[in-house]
Amino acid sequence: MSLVRNVGTIGGLTLVSRVFGFARDMLLARVLGAGLVADAWQLAFTLPNTFRRLFAEGAFSVAFVPMYTRRLADSESESGDGGADEFAGDVLSVFVWVLLGFSALCILAMPGIVWLLAREYQEVAGKFELSVWLSRVTFPYLGLVSLVAMLSGVLNARSRFAPGAFVPVLLNVVMIGGIVIGWYMRGASDDDLVVGWALAISLVVAGAAQLAYMWWAVRRAGVRLAIKRPRFTPEVKRLMMLMLPATFGAGIYQISQLVDTFFATSLPQGSLSLLKYADRLNQMPLGIFGIALGTAILPMLARHIQADNRAEAQRLQANAVEIAMLLCLPSAVALSICAEAFTAGIFQGGRMTPADTAIMGNIVVALVCGLPAYVLIKVFQPAFFSREDTRTPVWVAAFALSVNIALNFYVVPRYGIVGLAGATAFTATLNVLTLYAILQVRGWFAFTGKLAGRIARQIVATAAMAALLIWLVPVLEPYWRGNAFHRVWSLGALVAAGAAVFFAVALLIGALDKDLVRQLTRKRAIPKAEGPPNLSE
Repeated sequence: MSLVRNVGTIGGLTLVSRVFGFARDMLLARVLGAGLVADAWQLAFTLPNTFRRLFAEGAFSVAFVPMYTRRLADSESESGDGGADEFAGDVLSVFVWVLLGFSALCILAMPGIVWLLAREYQEVAGKFELSVWLSRVTFPYLGLVSLVAMLSGVLNARSRFAPGAFVPVLLNVVMIGGIVIGWYMRGASDDDLVVGWALAISLVVAGAAQLAYMWWAVRRAGVRLAIKRPRFTPEVKRLMMLMLPATFGAGIYQISQLVDTFFATSLPQGSLSLLKYADRLNQMPLGIFGIALGTAILPMLARHIQADNRAEAQRLQANAVEIAMLLCLPSAVALSICAEAFTAGIFQGGRMTPADTAIMGNIVVALVCGLPAYVLIKVFQPAFFSREDTRTPVWVAAFALSVNIALNFYVVPRYGIVGLAGATAFTATLNVLTLYAILQVRGWFAFTGKLAGRIARQIVATAAMAALLIWLVPVLEPYWRGNAFHRVWSLGALVAAGAAVFFAVALLIGALDKDLVRQLTRKRAIPKAEGPPNLSE
């Protein structure tokens, strides 16, 4: 129940963020379309975000949270948490200077970085230069949001998940403001550069707003951190040693994003933008379910493992797999069937043409083939990280990434941007299967008959939903290609009808745990408040 509650907290707030993210990308698609400035902006946005997910939310979080959790448990047993906060303060004091130095180096070396990822941009007048300057403006966001990720880790270890899940909402709200301001300033001049610069500046402003909010949330939780003279204590050194392999092991998806960016920039203009727009649909369930599960399970699993409670660790992981598949199987199938409806209904308009959204729909189908794998990676990796084993995922990630690169050289020239998306999905599946095989061999996790039976029932419920959507999508086509009102209600009807059939059949045949449903829907007495409300509740 704690896992479900925490996933619900994180997933619910992530859903709010994804809704604002959709609004952001809908505006962006209509204002910029899939042209020169759109491609340059997507590259400038990808660079700091990829490093953020790779280092801050990936390697740093998976190494820092178990160590901080252990020190927090030791401190609490001694009636205080000064030891844990002292460790966090030491890490923060080192982390700030590392981020400043890394960001400064990358800004200076940005022409070389952009050349490595998008050398073909030099063939279009002004595109390469614009990509470099926009990337330089956006890159300070990496330092700001990396500090946000650290503060989120402190709160997550204390089971306060809401603030960290809320900060992406600030990002999307500020960036929507940037698009609107850029569109207004562009006016009748038709100069897309104005929008590009407004977006780049808004990203840095959003990072500052996120950091200010998280600093307030940490202090409100009673944690007192201060930036002081950097000290490379034994614990800080151990954290850095754990981060080195975790940088690769936790970041296969992010590294593959850079690989995909490299190949996408070699394709016709607009390909990178279409890939990023399509990935927005794929990221909706991945962000809500996968990241929420991975964030919630890591500190809980670390506690069970540190207490040598193997039965609870197995139960927790089995529950996470069941929840992941319950939510991802229908999402993946529904997105693949409704891909054209969603891409046309959400993104088409303004400078985004029907031809663009048709290609985008095919990209979505290829991407969501790997959606269950993307989410299960988030579930399986904490089993290694909570044991402070960050090396094993390195070898698994290296193997999967090498296969991905080899596949790209074959499929991209033949199948273009759709082949690129399909290769990413295939290698994600290979990655997760390898992780599970290792977990089973080591005795850290195994599928039980009960879990397999539950997933089999989920597949039956998904098939029933798929049959309905295959019939309903063409029936509603005149509406999801119509005006704004018709698009909204028709897409809403597809989502509502698919969800209703899936959950009805799932409940009927036992794909849903009825006891869990009763516990979730049972009214609870509200305890009397004894202080300020807890943001994580």
